[in-house]
Amino acid sequence: MKNVLIIEDDPEIIHLLEIHLKDLGCSVTAATQGDDGLRKAIELVPDLIILDVMLPEMDGIEVCQKIRANKIESPIMMLTARSEEIDKVLGLEVGADDYLTKPFSVREFIARVKAIFRRQKMSIKEDSNETLQKIIQFGNLSVDVEMRKVVLDGIKVELSPKEFELLVLLSSNPGKSYDRTKLLNLIWGYDFKGYEHTVNSHINRLRSKIEPDMSNPTFILTTWGVGYKFNEEL
Repeated sequence: MKNVLIIEDDPEIIHLLEIHLKDLGCSVTAATQGDDGLRKAIELVPDLIILDVMLPEMDGIEVCQKIRANKIESPIMMLTARSEEIDKVLGLEVGADDYLTKPFSVREFIARVKAIFRRQKMSIKEDSNETLQKIIQFGNLSVDVEMRKVVLDGIKVELSPKEFELLVLLSSNPGKSYDRTKLLNLIWGYDFKGYEHTVNSHINRLRSKIEPDMSNPTFILTTWGVGYKFNEEL
């Protein structure tokens, strides 16, 4: 049984989500304030956190930041009534894995949740179904796939689940270019047509943590007109 934490101040939305999550076989815990939600996230370390942006006491952006600061890697799906692109990107920048803009369809919500759970069950699989190395080494960058550990210059790098999965996929297939739609399908496990900026945000965050020079990346290169690849010359 998957444990899901809903941090949302609208009781009707909580009730609606709870019904459908329980239909998926999930146990559900709810919090209506940001600070209480953060406390429960730390205590429970749930399989999924559904987090509203607009919350009393502590807003969802701050809650998300503090969840990640506490080294909690639970997937976070943010809910927002705002439609501005800046709000969506901000949520992803602080460590959210996905978001839905209110009002959203129940069908889309269920599809997203199922996709997240699928990703938790599956290891990263490349198109050719090649077996991944347990430890991927490129110079001063080491990626331990089994332990989900990344070390750069002898120092452990803290990555979110999606950042780690992107790094494993790209570094396991150096030189192979992936377009944004392909990365969305492989990493998020869902057809996110129109959400390509999600990939851009996560790549930028990943680069900020492993690249010595963001303006001239060493590891993750941009394939102009296509997407991204790992530097095959390393």
